[in-house]
Amino acid sequence: MKRRTPEVLEWARTLVEPALEAATRRLSPDLGLPARYHFGWVDPCGSPLEESLHGKGVRPTLALLSAGAAGAPPEIALPGAVAVELVHNFSLIHDDIIDDDDERRHRATVWKVFGVGDAIIVGDALMGLAFELLLEEATPARTAAATDLVQATMAMIAGQYMDMSFNRQDTVGVTECWEMVSRKTGALLAHASAVGAILADAPPETVEALRRFGRELGLCFQAIDDLLGIWGEPAVTGKPAGNDLRERKKSIPVAVALSSGTRAGEMLADLYAQEHLNESDIARAAALVEEAGGRSATAEAARDCMQRAAQALTAADLEEQPAEELLDLASFVVNREF
Repeated sequence: MKRRTPEVLEWARTLVEPALEAATRRLSPDLGLPARYHFGWVDPCGSPLEESLHGKGVRPTLALLSAGAAGAPPEIALPGAVAVELVHNFSLIHDDIIDDDDERRHRATVWKVFGVGDAIIVGDALMGLAFELLLEEATPARTAAATDLVQATMAMIAGQYMDMSFNRQDTVGVTECWEMVSRKTGALLAHASAVGAILADAPPETVEALRRFGRELGLCFQAIDDLLGIWGEPAVTGKPAGNDLRERKKSIPVAVALSSGTRAGEMLADLYAQEHLNESDIARAAALVEEAGGRSATAEAARDCMQRAAQALTAADLEEQPAEELLDLASFVVNREF
């Protein structure tokens, strides 16, 4: 019987979190404390929290379900599930430094508590740990999974650099923006959706179908994330309202608006050229993005990506229940409330 998505996420968490926590205990105490703090298991002094503050665990859940979709026991994907979560969290720790974010999941970020230098090194350690875990057994499947994760990680890093470079440009083309998203967000979600099948030694066409699903999910996820970055409720995003506009990010809705050739787009460009945006400016910028078509175009693009993700699954020869749960998980992830 098909499980509801919250049940699937909880099932994956019970498998992955103990292995993830055990992995962080391999780190030296000085590195392990900020790592465990970031994952939401302890306070800054190392005292355990009554309830974990870790995120939903979407990427490791995708990894486990992809093994099931390929007809293998989900547990075969556990090393890949842990590894992709380590890489994802390495990127979050570094992103918080780059974006100067004080909070994540409604509490202080690692760099804010432990300092920038420590946060950089902890992020590096999580990335290294991911590959160490995958390559503990040098089987062909493990080696293939590690190679795939390397490629996804390098794409993610390149996408992050592209995103940073946008801050130095007055305008960013919509195509260029989507290319950045496909690397920064799409690559790791594509890997997460395929790694279970890779570890199960599934046929190449099965791996590629799951990879396409994950890539489209990544594009859809980022489109929704960009909408939340402007119009999302702080209780949902964990960040102040209009935070992306405050930081003058060239997100997808903004890129659409700036490239629209409309008067609203021109007025938005003038606002973005200002040295500082107050709360009134941020509200005005949000209205201009919407008036220039940025909100509607991004929402439509997200729907299109979701449709292509579904098509990738239905066109492949996959186990029915895990495939349905993958699609339900995708819908759960992208249908976040504003």
